[in-house]
Amino acid sequence: MKNNLETILAHYGEERDKHNGAIVPPIYQNTLFAFESWDHIDEAFSDPINNNIYTRGNNPSVSIVEKKLAKIAGGEKARLFSSGMAAISSAIMSCVKANCHIITLKNIYGPAMNFLDNYLRTKFNIDVTFVSGESVEEIENAIRENTTLIYLESPSSAIFSMQNLKAIADLAKKHNIKTIVDNTWATPIFQKPLELGIDLEVHSCSKYLGGHSDIIAGVIIGSAKDIDSIYQNEFLLFGAKMAPFEAWLLMRSLRTLPMRMEKHQSNALKVANFLENHPKIKSVNYPGLKSHPQFELGKEQMKGYSGLMSFVIDSDELSDIKNFVNALEHFSIGVSWGGHESLIHAPAISYLKEMTPEQFKSTGLSLGVMRVSIGLEHVDDLIEDLTGALNNIK
Repeated sequence: MKNNLETILAHYGEERDKHNGAIVPPIYQNTLFAFESWDHIDEAFSDPINNNIYTRGNNPSVSIVEKKLAKIAGGEKARLFSSGMAAISSAIMSCVKANCHIITLKNIYGPAMNFLDNYLRTKFNIDVTFVSGESVEEIENAIRENTTLIYLESPSSAIFSMQNLKAIADLAKKHNIKTIVDNTWATPIFQKPLELGIDLEVHSCSKYLGGHSDIIAGVIIGSAKDIDSIYQNEFLLFGAKMAPFEAWLLMRSLRTLPMRMEKHQSNALKVANFLENHPKIKSVNYPGLKSHPQFELGKEQMKGYSGLMSFVIDSDELSDIKNFVNALEHFSIGVSWGGHESLIHAPAISYLKEMTPEQFKSTGLSLGVMRVSIGLEHVDDLIEDLTGALNNIK
């Protein structure tokens, strides 16, 4: 029987008969699992990937969520990590070796860029080529004999440009190159990179998948072969396991994910249209707007849009920008995004501390770029709040 997303997230993988019929599976808050006999534990060690031995490896609370995430993303398996960066760095490490070459985007998530361009380059002599990602030909021209990975983020951080995932996946397969996509922005509700041919999909579960700003977690989703290899290597050796309680909270959150994403989308479309027509806003970066230069590509590979966008204030005065941000009442000032609450952040604040001035310049960002995460409040209140704050700009 083929079930829809809402049904999968409500029931799939829970096997309530194994938990005394509990409608909400219990939290297995334990470090190890005891066995009845020598033969039983010996059998478990023959297949540690699929048995509960020690919670640094597997845990029933975590496994339930992994099954749900793999199912909705169209993957064979998923592996949860203690943070989004743990998932990202582990996925990347599974695809590289010393002296290899990586192709990625100029405007990916700051810590991911730091990991690629600084850590890997320094530690393993791995070279990285940065591209805009908007042209498949650009990526093809960047391929070398030692290229092992194309790392993507669609839509990308801060400016929300997209890449043609299917075309890039097809190109990569011709050259025996692995592909990874950070799909945190769209979630598997609105975009399924694995079905487009991408090898590995990564998420910061701290964002929409968690949705309540109370979980730090990450996930890698892909084929059973790839995920099992990551389990035996990067996952076990780095030790960035997911805690049972956080997994239980994530399972709670997933039950409402489709409904939350629809509300985020509805609110964001209205806010984006408001901002686009406001005289004190230069431009709005949001894939859901028809004015977005890649609107048609977005319609082809996504089913909807989330609540994260950026816009550029029509002022070069730092005092104006500060006055605008400080005047907001319903938008909290903070990093991260994807929770129930609306947030605002100036990417320049963190990016200039995570990147060199040259790297920051290459992203196309400026001090006046504001990133907003549109939450689940009433959209009229959010627009009224933005209107009042924009009045503080001279």
